[in-house]
Amino acid sequence: MADTIAERIQSDIDSNAVFLYMKGTPVFPQCGFSARVIQILQHLGVPFKSANVLEDDELREGIKAFSQWPTIPQLYVKGEFIGGCDIVSEMFQAGELETLLKENGVPVKAQA
Repeated sequence: MADTIAERIQSDIDSNAVFLYMKGTPVFPQCGFSARVIQILQHLGVPFKSANVLEDDELREGIKAFSQWPTIPQLYVKGEFIGGCDIVSEMFQAGELETLLKENGVPVKAQA
């Protein structure tokens, strides 16, 4: 993995409390797994930034090497890799994701 892509990834996750590497964009997700994570974050009212790995092959492969996780999407909170769609979904359903976000000082405005 090139230093520049690792530095870009580190900068993304250091500069944003919540960052999602995904396929597509929050407005137009291009896979069901990315769409599900976006749906969860929007339901919680969490401010987040994202990067579309489909626009950049180096980023797409680089994030997999960076996290040592083979799939996308990948969610980071306060610089910590949380997981992909399955993990994020399970944490959300158990109430653990909201707790993790709040413990890390991320504003959550969960919708009823």
